[in-house]
Amino acid sequence: MEFKHTSVLLKETIENLNIKPEGIYLDGTLGGGGHSFHVAGRLTGKGRLIGIDQDGDAIAAAGERLKVYGERITLIRDNYVNASEILADIGIQGVDGILLDLGVSSYQLDNEERGFSYKYDTALDMRMDTRQALSAKEIVNGYPEAELYRILRDYGEEKFARNIAKHIVAARADKPLETTGELNEIIKASIPAKMRAVGGHPSKRTFQAVRIECNRELEVLKDSLDELIGLLNSGGRLCVITFHSLEDRIVKSAFRKNENPCTCPPDFPVCVCGNVSRGMVLTKKPILPDEREREENSRAKSAKLRVFEKI
Repeated sequence: MEFKHTSVLLKETIENLNIKPEGIYLDGTLGGGGHSFHVAGRLTGKGRLIGIDQDGDAIAAAGERLKVYGERITLIRDNYVNASEILADIGIQGVDGILLDLGVSSYQLDNEERGFSYKYDTALDMRMDTRQALSAKEIVNGYPEAELYRILRDYGEEKFARNIAKHIVAARADKPLETTGELNEIIKASIPAKMRAVGGHPSKRTFQAVRIECNRELEVLKDSLDELIGLLNSGGRLCVITFHSLEDRIVKSAFRKNENPCTCPPDFPVCVCGNVSRGMVLTKKPILPDEREREENSRAKSAKLRVFEKI
């Protein structure tokens, strides 16, 4: 299957990276290389792009797409949470820009075998890195009911989280759940018919929640942002594209804390905590796709871009 993916907020992201022709740039969520292709196209001389992705299919597809740029490109199969070690291993101390395009790619959703989508009846998987042991199947069949409820409530913002968790546990007592189709049926039976008729596919929030848990998406994001800002050279920018409120909240909070880390009470005349600002948030409000992009690419509808510039 061809790795197809339309890069969201492409023009806006490239503009906000403020690319220096001889700079070093890191794409922490390489995907098919859509954003990276346009970054690399603006580099000259000593300019360099490092692309990271944990999905082997993405690395292969991006490698093919970016090979026209030759030795300017370095691709590494890993998770961006390890960016500091990855860069140190290849002798890079700092970069001039970093891009994260979060969430699941169109290729991953459309590839039946990967089990990301509720549209196909296939094996429960949802691993972005197929080398890891934990998959959706282990989560659905192995997590206690209380833990399933927490995941569906917190990561899926699912109103019927308690009922869905209860139905999953009851169903797996008869036999292990093997397929996305079986999970779909359980979700459907857990939500009242009149509620299933509104708000999109009834499985959307549950599948999102299980996928986030399987790939530790929010943990990785929380654990990475401060370190990624630390990797930026002076004037370097971190651009992050999110696709749901949970991700966006984490990014907004981390950017704000790095801009104003002071913990002194508001009535103190001078700062005594010693925490120093690391830069500034360039997007007081997130950048959203224009109407045309939202019409042409359904995935863009919920996208938000936030940008931080290092001092």
